[in-house]
Amino acid sequence: MADIARAAGEGEVVGVGADLEPGTILSAYRSGLFPMPVRRGLLAWWSPDPRAIIPLDGLRVSRSLRRSARGFEIRVDSAFDGVLEACADRHRPGAWISKDIKRAYNRLHQLGWVHSVEAWTPTGRLAGGLYGVAVDGLFAGESMFHRDSDASKVALVGLVDLLKDHGATLLDVQWATPHLVSLGAVEVSRVRYHELLADALGRSLAPVERA
Repeated sequence: MADIARAAGEGEVVGVGADLEPGTILSAYRSGLFPMPVRRGLLAWWSPDPRAIIPLDGLRVSRSLRRSARGFEIRVDSAFDGVLEACADRHRPGAWISKDIKRAYNRLHQLGWVHSVEAWTPTGRLAGGLYGVAVDGLFAGESMFHRDSDASKVALVGLVDLLKDHGATLLDVQWATPHLVSLGAVEVSRVRYHELLADALGRSLAPVERA
């Protein structure tokens, strides 16, 4: 329980337990929460304060990244299982995606709430990607991976373009890691996040088109 006590003391964990049914998870995102295990067999519900977001007009795309982007094709939901498996690789540093999480998000994907954005090479190889939860004008990014240099960043650029095209307003990335900050992530208070969330949830968007 030390991990929970430490995180709760930092104002991040607001609950433990419950199930991972689609309705439970979607209600959590609509309330500003997301699930993540704190240790094997123990699920926690998180609400970081501050919260990291990437403003859709604030993504930092360097010249080198723009050059890299020309070498990939962006697809949506054409290899969701492959993206989830790659993100859940237990050999990755900080791996946290459990079998229960995988099953839950696969189910949400089947129901149309969770999507992958993928970067493919010209030879048809999956080079990188990300997945997350889409609810109205919110996209909550969960995890990303790459096999080729810049591939996950290119997928993020593709995601931001898609969100702009569909009228989304909020890209939640949970915590401001150095990698995400380099791409334009900023921190906002929990109060401000909930203001942005309320605005995003009030928007009716065009459906996501799958590749």
